[in-house]
Amino acid sequence: MKPLYIITFLLLFMACGNSESDTTEAVETVSHNDKIKLSKEQFNSEGMELGTIAEHTFNETVIVNGMIDVPPHNKSRVSTYHGGYITKTPLLVGDKVKKGQLLVTLENTEYVEIQQQFLEVAEQLSYLKNEYTRQKTLFDEKITSEKNYLKAESTYKSNLAFHNGLEKKLQMLNINPKFVLAGNMSSTINIYAPISGHVTKVNVSNGAFVSASDVIMEIVDIDHMHLELSVFEKDIMKIKKGQKINFTIPESSQKTYSADVHLVGTTINETTRRVQVHGHIDDAESNFIVGMFVEAEINIDEVKSMALPQEAVIKTGDGYYILMLEEKTADGYVFEKKEVKIGKQTEDFMEILNSENLLIKQLIIQGTAMLLNDSEGGHGH
Repeated sequence: MKPLYIITFLLLFMACGNSESDTTEAVETVSHNDKIKLSKEQFNSEGMELGTIAEHTFNETVIVNGMIDVPPHNKSRVSTYHGGYITKTPLLVGDKVKKGQLLVTLENTEYVEIQQQFLEVAEQLSYLKNEYTRQKTLFDEKITSEKNYLKAESTYKSNLAFHNGLEKKLQMLNINPKFVLAGNMSSTINIYAPISGHVTKVNVSNGAFVSASDVIMEIVDIDHMHLELSVFEKDIMKIKKGQKINFTIPESSQKTYSADVHLVGTTINETTRRVQVHGHIDDAESNFIVGMFVEAEINIDEVKSMALPQEAVIKTGDGYYILMLEEKTADGYVFEKKEVKIGKQTEDFMEILNSENLLIKQLIIQGTAMLLNDSEGGHGH
């Protein structure tokens, strides 16, 4: 047979039976009998504690979604200025690379043709420069006509432009023009890492042909990861630089990480009606991956209000109740059941909106869980 206090609690908190008339009858019973008596032994055996309502700080938050990202200058898509066949790909996805490290080698006969053109133009340029200088001297001394002088000047300068263009093209292909002038020509070119980071994509394999528009691989520098959050238009005026952010990565962990608002976007996406907010992550040691989905709360304000521990408040049906000490006797305690209105909630506390009559009252703040479990066990009997 259950202890007397359990039976009393069941009468107060449970609506026995399934019909609407039974429910009405149970509510009437509660309204006329809202006292609970507990002996000291019963109070102590359940680990109950008395306490008072107290002020607690609640954060007003804006709930947003977003992703882990890096700044644009920390991402690089590697491509070539001139198509060719892949002859060497030493890297795999996940490999760490340093700026200037060899990524791939390409081969194409057209590289040789460009070097031949450069060499031929370079050799002609020396002759054309001398001819231009000679014609200028003759023209200055009025020995030759202006026509001959202008023709020599035009030929030299057009070839000089062509020479400089080919030289720049070789440099973009990572071919040293000085080596070409020395007679060292190559059918291959090397592509080097533009930034330090990790290889995140490799789109080629040995023997594949890549054109100038193809992305060979992608590199991401993860040293400066941040949050890119998407905030609804209606909330954006509440977001300010420096506000704290708490976020989780629901797909991989329930751990809560911290960040702060660093930049607030100034334009609204016309399709989604959202604004981008950039957040700096405090926990730089975590193994985040670019592109991870995050759920975040931006703390926009702090509000202090009266609250009780979660365990002090018992939910029954659609109502919330607390047990307030009415009388302490030599044998035990007499508690009165009071309905309360709930506001904000955290993992540990509940805001009590109608706290005026509870400010100096003693309440059960711990140990109601067993009572609630027993009442749930009797539900429907």
